[in-house]
Amino acid sequence: MNNRKILIVDDDQNICELLRLYIEKEGYTTAIANDGEQALELFDREQPALVLLDIMLPKMDGWQVCREIRKTSDCPIIMLTAKGEVFDKILGLELGADDYVVKPFEAKEVVARIRAVLRRTGSTEEEAVKEVRWDKLVINLTNYELIVDGKQIDTPPKELELLYHLASNPNKVFTRDQLLDQVWGFEYYGDSRTVDVHVKRIREKIDGVSDKWELRTVWGVGYKFETKG
Repeated sequence: MNNRKILIVDDDQNICELLRLYIEKEGYTTAIANDGEQALELFDREQPALVLLDIMLPKMDGWQVCREIRKTSDCPIIMLTAKGEVFDKILGLELGADDYVVKPFEAKEVVARIRAVLRRTGSTEEEAVKEVRWDKLVINLTNYELIVDGKQIDTPPKELELLYHLASNPNKVFTRDQLLDQVWGFEYYGDSRTVDVHVKRIREKIDGVSDKWELRTVWGVGYKFETKG
């Protein structure tokens, strides 16, 4: 098994390329298949650490590919399913899928799922955990978890990434344009008010939790994660 190789299986080449960019940016290598038969051929040849497997594929669907892989291997499999498709979780579990992601997804979230599954299955070396801790606040970007005063709070990926970025750089002021560039990157196609909306939602989750830090607005400039004492 190549413990840094991820096999991406999807008939949409744009999705494959987007996933490849993000996955390789994290230090993995990739192989890409656009149909079920090619997926099995590459699986046998590459011996990947994990398979990202779309359900709706030409020649052989994802369910059948999963069945064939499970006849000879316990390699982790994350199923990809389009929003609106009927996804039978029980069938997926019975066939041996380890996780599933619904399209449309954020590529960074898929990378986090890959890491989580690989750690859970022991299929790769332990990754460095991306986590920031302040008083009564834990922001974990590896598992995409926000813990506020001991309680896990459901948080959309982009809100978590924005908070992590600010809290990783305490007392540093960022303009809205800097945050758009550094957090949203090339995925972003909007205006700077997006930052304001995300900050407002983050504040609803964390304001008043501790007197040792605060997510502050710097009027006329942008935002900062201010620490005190």
